[in-house]
Amino acid sequence: QLRLAESGGGLVQPGGSLRLSCVAAATIIRTNTMRWWRQAPGKQREFVAEVTTGGVTHYADSVRGRFTISKDNTQSAQSAVYLQLSSLKPEDTAVYYCNSFHVISGASDWGQGTQVTVSS
Repeated sequence: QLRLAESGGGLVQPGGSLRLSCVAAATIIRTNTMRWWRQAPGKQREFVAEVTTGGVTHYADSVRGRFTISKDNTQSAQSAVYLQLSSLKPEDTAVYYCNSFHVISGASDWGQGTQVTVSS
């Protein structure tokens, strides 16, 4: 059973927007650095953005100013991390993966990925 579940991908025109979601148990999101990665066909997986347990965010240079990562601060059992994609370009086309990383133990978990295609 996947502990991270992404959704929200799709086909969008250049300049458009999408919002990706990664649903997980709230304890995972509270205690892990949550990251988004992407992998385009024929390329290595690359870092996109992260939000730390303290809410600090970091972005790859290629997406800074266009993408925004955020997370729910919920008291319920399930929570989510989001990636708002704006001003999309064809080179943003990739499978986007959600990743949890525990900075002390080094434990890491991955979702199944969601496809984002930017094309006219």
